[in-house]
Amino acid sequence: MSGARVPSVALLDYGGGNLRSVRRALEAAGASVRLAAAPREAEGADAVVFPGQGAIGDCMDCLGRTDFSTFLREWIAADRPFLGVCLGLQALFERSEEGGRAGLGVFPGRITRFPSGGGLRIPHMGWNEARFVPGAGLTEGLRTEGEPFYFVHSYRLVETDPALVWCVTDYAGEFVSGVRRGRVLATQFHPEKSQAKGLQLYRNFLTLVRD
Repeated sequence: MSGARVPSVALLDYGGGNLRSVRRALEAAGASVRLAAAPREAEGADAVVFPGQGAIGDCMDCLGRTDFSTFLREWIAADRPFLGVCLGLQALFERSEEGGRAGLGVFPGRITRFPSGGGLRIPHMGWNEARFVPGAGLTEGLRTEGEPFYFVHSYRLVETDPALVWCVTDYAGEFVSGVRRGRVLATQFHPEKSQAKGLQLYRNFLTLVRD
C-alpha cells in the first residue's frame, strides 16, 4: 500500500471479540485502526471490522447495549466496506441454533450446530481449507482451489443465498466459510490467526476502500 492513502478502519469494541490480534493484523496490512466502543466513534471511518468470539447470545446482547445493531444494518445496507470475523459472520444472519437467538437479519440463512458423531471433534478447531467460488474476487495472492485458514467454532452456515457465497469448507459436510456482497465481506475463519495468507486477505479487504 506504499504511496496510497492509509485506510482508516473502525474496529468494533462492543464488549466482546478478539481485538488485539485483529488490530495488529490490520495495521500490518496497512490500515490505521481505531477502536470504536460506540457507533459515533466508528463514523467517518473508511471501513468497519466486526470481530467476534464466544457465544452468539452474548454477542447480540453486547450489540444491543452499545447500539451497534442499527449502525451495522445501516452501514452494510449502504455497501460501505465491512468485514465480519467468526461471530461477525454468524451475527449477520437471521437466526442461530445456539440459544435460538435472532441475528441482525442482514442476510437470509440460519446458523446450525455441527452434528455430533462420525469421529469429528466439536468445536471445529485448527487449520482447514477454504475453497473460493469461481469469480469470487478479492482473492489476489490466494489459491482459489483451496487455501488453509484457522477455524474455531461449533456452529456454521450451511444454507443461504448462493449469490452470497464467497468460499466453502468441508467439515461434517460442506459449509459456507465466507460470504460477500459488494463491499461487504465476512469469514467464519480467523484471518488474524492464519499467518501470511490471513494477512493477505486483510490486504485484499482494504482494497475495497478505494473501489
